[in-house]
Amino acid sequence: MSLHITGDETADRLLTDDPLALLIGMLLDQQVAMETAFAGPLKIAERAGTLDAAAIATFDPDAFAELFKATPAVHRFPGSMAVRVQALCAAIQDDWAGDAAAIWRDGDPDGATVLKRLKALPGFGEQKAKIFLALLGKQYGFDGAGWREASAPYGEEGSFRSVADIVSTDSLAKVREHKRAMKAAAKSGGGGV
Repeated sequence: MSLHITGDETADRLLTDDPLALLIGMLLDQQVAMETAFAGPLKIAERAGTLDAAAIATFDPDAFAELFKATPAVHRFPGSMAVRVQALCAAIQDDWAGDAAAIWRDGDPDGATVLKRLKALPGFGEQKAKIFLALLGKQYGFDGAGWREASAPYGEEGSFRSVADIVSTDSLAKVREHKRAMKAAAKSGGGGV
């Protein structure tokens, strides 16, 4: 298994190898390009010298915000997103003993259980949790019963709705087109998913 989200081999390798990096990338995936969001964990790791949940959770908040602001910035909202990343890491440390993958591995959970666990994380609402669950199922080897149903509509086979569907530059273009169409439909009052 190898993720291809950012277009940067080193950033994608980190996402593939480190479940916490993948969770942080998903957390950062709002109001910035997907590639920027998912490249964020590598910038954090390089600047903080670690991507350990306990270390990030206890990192000096002002210093952590500063490393988010360094050029190129980790996110367009560096202050608030630095706070969110630290809160996520604190939850991973406190609730999952620092092991992000335990969210989808401990107790051989089904899709609905993993969705519930994801939604309990700081910064993970219903939609973000469903997208992440679809990413786990489609690309990260999670095969818990009912994951497609729990992540609907993002788990749908053959769809191009989210980062869960990006495996190449072609699929990235299709996801971007879907997002553009949904924004246009929402803007015109037609709704969208």
